[in-house]
Order: sequence, then C-alpha cells, then structure tokens
Amino acid sequence: MVELPTFVWALAGGVIIRNVLTTIFNFDMFDRSIDVFGNASLSLFLAMALLSLKLWQLTDLAGPVLIILLVQTVIMVVYVYFITFKVMGKDYDAAVLSAGHCGFGMGATPTAIANMQAVTDRYLPSPKAFLIVPMVGAFFVDIVNATILQIFTNCRLCNFISNKVELT
Repeated sequence: MVELPTFVWALAGGVIIRNVLTTIFNFDMFDRSIDVFGNASLSLFLAMALLSLKLWQLTDLAGPVLIILLVQTVIMVVYVYFITFKVMGKDYDAAVLSAGHCGFGMGATPTAIANMQAVTDRYLPSPKAFLIVPMVGAFFVDIVNATILQIFTNCRLCNFISNKVELT
C-alpha cells in the first residue's frame, strides 16, 4: 500500500470540498478572499522556511553550492526558454507557466507560485497557469514521488544492493 504525505490529503480534501460546494450546492466562491488567504499562507510558509535555515553551518560549502546554483540557473533558463515556453504554446500563459517552472526548478511549488504571482501582478492573470502548476507541482509530483520511493524502499534487489554498498 502506498503511503502519501499528510499534506496531500489536505490538498485532495480542499479540491473535493471546493468542487462539491460549487457544483452540487451551487455555492458561489469569493475567489479574492481565497487569493488573500493563499498569499498570506504562502508568505508565512516562505518566511518560516527561510528562518529555519542555519546558513552558518554551510559556510564550508559556500563555493560548491554557489557553483551548483549558477549551473542550475543556467540550465533551468535554457530549458525553460527552449522547451517549456515553446511546448506550452509561446503565448502569455506559456510565459507565466515558464516563470512557474523556473520557480519549481530552482526551489519548490511555493517558489513557483511566488514567481507566477510576480508576473501576473504586473501584467495579466493566468488562470491556466495557476491551475496547472499547483496541481502538477504539489499534487501529482508528490503522489508519484511517494509511490516511487516506496517501491524502491520495498524492493528486495535495492535493499540487497544498498547493503552491499554499505559493507564495502
């Protein structure tokens, strides 16, 4: 049986509640209030994540981390420009999705959302991007990761190989 992270169930619950309220009960959601709570939650999450970092413990790794970050940034920009933007249609939604993909590639889903909000606050909204990136980045990727990790941790051959590696 596949065990999923706890927040995946919260996401699924939110999706179910929203869809039941709007389709079955014809409840009119006030999207602006949902956006305000979402933005506040995202800001709190990012602040707590940054405050919990102990950067002084990483001073010996500053050089290698800087090189890795620079290479990752260059590769991410090239990939997003030549693949993501073109595959997504070369339009405004593709640009917002590309900003989200940069955030996801350089951090996580909250970073992707923050990047997309920076673009849409300055220009136009992109409902398509705000549907695709959170669903793929936060929901489907977590389900796939949990499944793959459990398959590998329960795999006898993988356990055998990891035990051999530890012995040598």
